[in-house]
Amino acid sequence: MKELLSEYKKKRVLIKKRLKEFGRLYSSPDEDIFAELSFCILTPQSRALACDRAISELRACGLLFKGGRRDIRSRLKNVRFPNKKASFLVDARRLFGNGGSFDIKGRLDLRDIARSREWLVDNVKGLGYKEASHFLRNIGLGRDLAILDVHILKNLKRFGVITKVPSSMTKKRYLEIEEKMRRFSKRIDIPLDELDLLLWSKETGVIFK
Repeated sequence: MKELLSEYKKKRVLIKKRLKEFGRLYSSPDEDIFAELSFCILTPQSRALACDRAISELRACGLLFKGGRRDIRSRLKNVRFPNKKASFLVDARRLFGNGGSFDIKGRLDLRDIARSREWLVDNVKGLGYKEASHFLRNIGLGRDLAILDVHILKNLKRFGVITKVPSSMTKKRYLEIEEKMRRFSKRIDIPLDELDLLLWSKETGVIFK
């Protein structure tokens, strides 16, 4: 535990800076919000950096907002399940499209972020609780939501928050582990969103998103 707190002390300024950048994204146009949503749709079982590069490439060549499934799929070479995820991106574009633009922020309830997460999980193909939490955090709204990817789960086991890394994740199990992580963050006095970036960087070596 001392090692974790020491690492937090070293990285705290950079972590807070990164979270402020996430917070500013919510004020950006909905096209930027859609790009972040698309990034989160790509992330399951794929490297975050590869997903980020794929989204940047799709935006640069105009395919993210207007490309068909096959064209999008051709740019997902380093992303797992490219066929399925290309379809998810096209479906999300249809869901949030609004006469040539996008309306995502209008679908989110700022007074109840947990409810917004439920709506995203229920309505956006390719988003589970982890991805929906990731998206909301990355646009500055999910400060009290846990992003339970394998890096986080391994560390929660290491610090005794959970007894084992689950082989599958039901809604009930996700919410139970999220609450345990929330209590752990309060006990060690590190905000949940900062703890997430700290544990993720501990495994990957970078403070990314």
